[in-house]
Amino acid sequence: MPQSTAQSAAGPLGTAIDHYFQVSLYLLVLTGFGTLASTGGLDLPTVVVAGVALAVRGYLLAKRTSVVISERWTTPLTVVYFIFFAVDYLLLSRSFLTATVHLSLFAVVVRMFSLRRERDHVMLAILAFLMVLASAVLTVDSVFLLFFAVFMLMAVATFVLMEMRRSGQAATIPARHSNDPQEHRHLAFSLARVAPALMLMILTGAAAVFFVLPRMSAGYLGAYSFGTDFSTGFSDRVQLGQIGQIQQSNAVVMHVQIDGDNLGRYDLRWRGVALSNFDGRNWWNPHEQFLLQRQGDGSFGVPSFGTWRPSANGGQSVLGGWAPQKVIRYRVLMEPIGTNVFFLAPWARRVRGDFQKVSVDPGAAVYDLDSQRAISRYEAESDVSSPPAEGLRTAGRDYPPQVVPRYLQLPRLDPRVLLLAEQITDSASNNFDRAAALERYLKTHYGYTLQMSRTPVRDPIADFLFVRRQGHCEYFASSMAVMLRLLGIPSRVVNGFRSDEFNDLSGNYVVRAKDAHSWVEAYFPGYGWQTFDPTPAGQAGVPQGWSRVALYLDAASSFWREWIISYDASHQYVLSQTAISGTRGIWERGRAWARDRYEAMLGWARRSRERVSQSPGKWSSTGLLVALLLLVLGNAKPIMRLLRERRLQAHPERSPEQAASMWYERMTRSLARRGVQKPTAQTPREFVQKIDDETLRIRVALFTDAYESARFGNSPQDAQRLPELYQEVELAIRN
Repeated sequence: MPQSTAQSAAGPLGTAIDHYFQVSLYLLVLTGFGTLASTGGLDLPTVVVAGVALAVRGYLLAKRTSVVISERWTTPLTVVYFIFFAVDYLLLSRSFLTATVHLSLFAVVVRMFSLRRERDHVMLAILAFLMVLASAVLTVDSVFLLFFAVFMLMAVATFVLMEMRRSGQAATIPARHSNDPQEHRHLAFSLARVAPALMLMILTGAAAVFFVLPRMSAGYLGAYSFGTDFSTGFSDRVQLGQIGQIQQSNAVVMHVQIDGDNLGRYDLRWRGVALSNFDGRNWWNPHEQFLLQRQGDGSFGVPSFGTWRPSANGGQSVLGGWAPQKVIRYRVLMEPIGTNVFFLAPWARRVRGDFQKVSVDPGAAVYDLDSQRAISRYEAESDVSSPPAEGLRTAGRDYPPQVVPRYLQLPRLDPRVLLLAEQITDSASNNFDRAAALERYLKTHYGYTLQMSRTPVRDPIADFLFVRRQGHCEYFASSMAVMLRLLGIPSRVVNGFRSDEFNDLSGNYVVRAKDAHSWVEAYFPGYGWQTFDPTPAGQAGVPQGWSRVALYLDAASSFWREWIISYDASHQYVLSQTAISGTRGIWERGRAWARDRYEAMLGWARRSRERVSQSPGKWSSTGLLVALLLLVLGNAKPIMRLLRERRLQAHPERSPEQAASMWYERMTRSLARRGVQKPTAQTPREFVQKIDDETLRIRVALFTDAYESARFGNSPQDAQRLPELYQEVELAIRN
């Protein structure tokens, strides 16, 4: 059973070193747990249990009370938990990393209440470090840097106190246990000065090593991070409603920087997966992918697969349409969201990144097949031009054979869906106008909501169109795609993101989980796949006022992901080139500044010589005055001392102490010139006794009496007598 023993002030917790060591070790463990909990990778029961244990431990420390679990209970608890670890790994969490984190937290809780020997404290500190290490695996957020800095501060204080404690125990002379508050306060202030200084030096040295040491880009730890809803929302099989689950979060998914765009001029859809097959509840794709070949410039070329692709000179496209080319180049910085899909602006032409295998499917979705390198940072090029509506209206219905069976497939549907589609498009005479009519009708006759019923329905499309009449983007896109197919127009649903949130501080588009989106692509012969978005538009724009604070936080987070998490050899090269060019620029600017100043000085000298030659008398008197002023300024201190002595000599009664010091100093200088030197260590009375000449000794004694009375008694009368007594000493010296 646990044993509770109150410790007196004279016990181990009563000494300054022991007490602060226990507190510092507790804060080290608390910071490690806070770092781990901030990743969001811990389940609620784990956070509650470990949090309560830490709170109890903190309360006991505040009360100077120790609770130690008996050793006969520690071993059985450990054995039981190892059995639970197997159950956790195989049945509960089903993740080795998660189960191991749970095991580490159990060890922390048990060890906190079983501290007996020095090795127990060392083990607890190691477990705290393991929690921070696990946090580094589970998160790439910039908040980790703040927690890590605090952890380093606590670690420095803990190990300094641990060494002081160990040295004190090993000393042959026992340390004095004191309850003096001043001693405790002095130790606390010393730690408060030393620990932050050591932490800053460690972080500075680590930063220098981090940026200078040659690096390889590889995502070894990223593969162990927790999965998210993104992995299912952008997979080959998506159930209606999964994109809506993703939209519940405001977390940042990626940052996009478009070359030449500093104002946020684009409103683009970032295309993920295009889904072709529908069974009434799920959209899915057959597992059919093709490896892309790396081109000479290191990029992977993306084939068109029937997408709109105009020629470079603005002439006829590969599919027969007409439009000018509009190519954008952009860089994407992805957060670890557990998917291997590249999100690209339509239509992608090439993708570049440090990946070994990249593939594409018939829906023009691009995938990363490199298991060692998760998608983090990549560059891409897309053609965002679109054909004119006049051309699409004349496209006809001559579909390629490979398009018809896949993109017109439908399950058994409610007959009312076909009747509604025909009713909406009754006045349209071509497929483009039919698609536009369906898009417009869904936007204007149905409401948008993320609050969906969790009760499953047999036919989600019919339920959305005729019962609820509101839903999120998946229901709008699926309904339009189904009605297009009922009208004989090939269509598919695309899952990706759409966001026009622009951070004008970093020049990046910010794409969040709430921006997850579904839309429709319909096929037009000669022009390929064209985009339609039947979902009602939401509110967007650049944050203003206090909400702009989030832009600064986002810019810092973007820098953290770009230059810390994704830092590799390419970043190192850019950084070195920037440093070299920056140093060269500073040197050149410094030389130019020095040259300009030198030329300005020469010009001033020439003009001054001309002015002096024109008025020699005037400039001679001016030069004399300046020289005199410089002479006075150079001797300001002696002049001020002389003026002060004159004032004290004229009115010694106004400042008896200062007058006494001045006259005594003058008297000792006069004696020193006659060979009677007063040593610094002698008092005035001792100096009097060392004078051999009796007459001189009597005069100096009288002067010393008046000096001490004026100097230490502040006597104005004696201060006024000092000039007269000084003259008597001078007379005795000469005789």
